Amino acid sequence: MPEAAPHSHSAGRQPVLFLPHGGGPCFFMDWPDTWDAMAAYLRGVRNTLPQKPDAILVVSGHWETRVPTVTSGAHPSLIYDYYGFPPHTYQLDYAAPGSPPLAQTVQHLLADAGIPAEQDPHRGFDHGVFIPFMLAFEKADIPVVELSLQQDMDPAQHLRIGQALAPLRDQNILIVGTGLTYHNLRHFMTGDPRSNDAARQFDTWLTQAMTQPETQRNQALVQWESTPAARICHPREDHLLPLMVVAGAAGADSGVRTYSDTVMGKALSGFTFGG
Repeated sequence: MPEAAPHSHSAGRQPVLFLPHGGGPCFFMDWPDTWDAMAAYLRGVRNTLPQKPDAILVVSGHWETRVPTVTSGAHPSLIYDYYGFPPHTYQLDYAAPGSPPLAQTVQHLLADAGIPAEQDPHRGFDHGVFIPFMLAFEKADIPVVELSLQQDMDPAQHLRIGQALAPLRDQNILIVGTGLTYHNLRHFMTGDPRSNDAARQFDTWLTQAMTQPETQRNQALVQWESTPAARICHPREDHLLPLMVVAGAAGADSGVRTYSDTVMGKALSGFTFGG
């Protein structure tokens, strides 16, 4: 198997993280109070790690492909995949390097698990990566590789993808999923009390599920759609699936809710496994 990074060390096993990435470029606009707690949480993430990672593998809710695909360019560009925001938000910069060796390792790990995977040397980082990372890893001095979601949206498959990638944690690679534990954009802005209640119900269920032992946790995630309020909170599961990958990579490590907030009436959470 190729080495994941040229200078890997084993001072401590990296945790796996599920981070909220906010709404569009929300942290870089005049949006008083709404996103302050989330921004503060993201700024503190790097201080929770056992050591500086040699590289980061990130799964965002904003990239879907037929088979899992990794960015393999040495200098990925940015994809400003949000619309209707102020002009300055399309000038944001995050110049983290890529890591072709890590991309190769990811592809090999998935192939070893019987999961076909591809590389994309031209794909850049979408805003589900660079917006939260501009706060969490603001120096942009850690190589980053992005992994796509699989278009079939199968939760069990995304758990398997995470399980296949778990060995990276012992090579000082940080695995991060970014999304939102509530992602119904139509309801986000309305303040409808019924959707607020649904968000709280789902957040309570999800937090309980993440703190269960591995087998029960994964079973709960596979059956997430049967949870009351699930489809109110996630009409489409693209922003929840990165958590499936993270949970798969967590293995026997228990989940801990490390972020909890209410944004525009909607309960939101972030989780850490291990570390």
